[in-house]
Order: sequence, then C-alpha cells, then structure tokens
Amino acid sequence: MEDRRHSEKQTKQSVQGSEISLRYENKKQIAKSVTLGAFIGLAVILPGVSGSTAAIILRLYEKLLYAIGNLFTKFRKCVRFLLPIAAGAVFGLIFGFLGVKALLTWQPFAIVALFAGLMLGAFPSVKDQWNGERLTALHAVFFAAGFAFPIAVSLLSIFASPGAASLEKLQAWHAAVFLLLGYAVAVTQLVPGLSATALLMTVGYFTPLMDSISFSYWQRNPHIILVYLFLFVGFAAGLLTVSKLLSRLLKRRRGITFYTVAGLSLGSIVTMFLNPEMTAVYQSWDSGAGMRQDLGVGIALFLIGMIAAYLLVRYERKHADIKND
Repeated sequence: MEDRRHSEKQTKQSVQGSEISLRYENKKQIAKSVTLGAFIGLAVILPGVSGSTAAIILRLYEKLLYAIGNLFTKFRKCVRFLLPIAAGAVFGLIFGFLGVKALLTWQPFAIVALFAGLMLGAFPSVKDQWNGERLTALHAVFFAAGFAFPIAVSLLSIFASPGAASLEKLQAWHAAVFLLLGYAVAVTQLVPGLSATALLMTVGYFTPLMDSISFSYWQRNPHIILVYLFLFVGFAAGLLTVSKLLSRLLKRRRGITFYTVAGLSLGSIVTMFLNPEMTAVYQSWDSGAGMRQDLGVGIALFLIGMIAAYLLVRYERKHADIKND
C-alpha cells in the first residue's frame, strides 16, 4: 500500500514536471518531436504504423496527451510543443507520398518489414518508462488483452469487411455516423495499436473516403464538404476528450494503463504484417523465386532496422538522463 502511494506520488510529480518540460531544452528534444510527427504522417501511407506507438517509444506519449488535452487552457505552451510535431507530420506526409508510397508499390513487404524492425528494436525503451512498476498477474492480463486487441481488429478488417459504403446518397442521420466515425478515428490516433485504416476498412468507408479526395469528385458531390466537416468535428472532440481520459488513467492507474498501452504497442507491430493491404501482397505472391526474394529482402531489412534501433536505445540509455529527457 505504501509502495502504491509512493508510486502515485512520483507519478503526480512527473505529471507536474511534464507541464514545465513542454518547453524544449535542446535541439535533441525538438528532433524527437519532429521524428514523432514524421511517424504520424507516415501512418497515413504505411499500413500498421502507429503514431502513438512511436510516441511511446520516443518517451513523448504523456507530454503529447497533456498538450492536446490542455490545448485551450494553456494554448501558448501547448502550441509551442506541438509545432515541431506538426512540422514533422507534414514532412512525413510529403515524404510518404513522394517516396515511401513508390517504394511500397515496388517492395511493400520489405519496406513494412524495415519499419516494423525499427519499432520492435526500439520497444525496450518502453520499459524505461514503467517507473519501477512490477509485473503482476493483473498487469499481465491487461498486457495480453492490449496485445490481442489490435490483432483482433486487423483480422476483423480482413475477414469481416461489409464492402464499400457510399458517400453519394446520404441522409440526415449520416451526420451522427460521421461524427462517431471521426471520434473513433481520433481514438485510433491516441491509443497505441489501433489503426485508422483498419477501422475505416472494417466499416466500409476507407475506399470511398480515399476516392473522394479529388477536385472532380468535389465538383460532382459538393455535399462531401459536410462529410469532412462532421468527421473533423468528431475527430477534434475525440482528441480533446480521449487525451484527457488517458492522461487521467496514467496518473491514477499508471501500472495497469501502461502495461495495457505497452501491449497495444507491441500488438500494433504485428498488425503491420496483418492488414488488408499486406494480405493483398501475400495473395499476389507465387511459390517461386519472387516470394523467396521478397521474404529474403524483408527479413534482412527487418533485422537491420531492429538492430539499428536497439543500438540507438542502448546509446541513449548510456548518454541521456531519462528523468530529464
């Protein structure tokens, strides 16, 4: 009981400290935020990549939740923290569309394997943030549940998709649908392991929304602006409310919450290979040299990425003070 009170006291102090540490003290911290933003941008292109998982690995998750949840009450401080992340997200989007998307067309399995290796190799840094929370049976249950949940969602998106929905013949009640859908997409951005792509595919709106991003579509269907508006309102409401909820859970139930989040993060790495886009890649393979070549290149890049990321984590452990990171 005393240990729990001590842990809660440490957590409270760390949360209070995070309010102050939203200010960037050096270029390294800015670079980390830009890197996080790049992963958030790449998440639009690269199947299974989770920006929130990257935030966990880069030790920016709690700060990110705090900055989003307090955007209106501490506007200047939060905006200063979020600006490098936003800049990185723009870079990630541009780099994703111009570079990664072309590479995915050429070698989809290998590129996904490289990023999966990078995320898995850096995963030990998650343990550095547990602040001495010992693994209990209850923690193990929540970790396992967190690990299984994104995999279950990915399997659902593969096998239980209802087919493409339509955005052309809409009724008034669709406003509530798009508000809820925007809110759900926000949840996927804040909870590690959840994929907005998998969610949209599961409910049948991924392809229609992607197809709607064109001037010709907007000219034929001007009402699509209202769809975007309702999605944005739901998304913004989701970011504000879910970030506050997660911050509160990390403060009051840190052990359970963090083990759950760690399980979700690890499960998200599995879903990089288990989603509708990668399923299409597997189906295109034959049993000959093409499959062996793709697997060989993919495994090699996976190992390279994993080793490189792990060595970087070891370097940071030796040369950085985690408490002041």
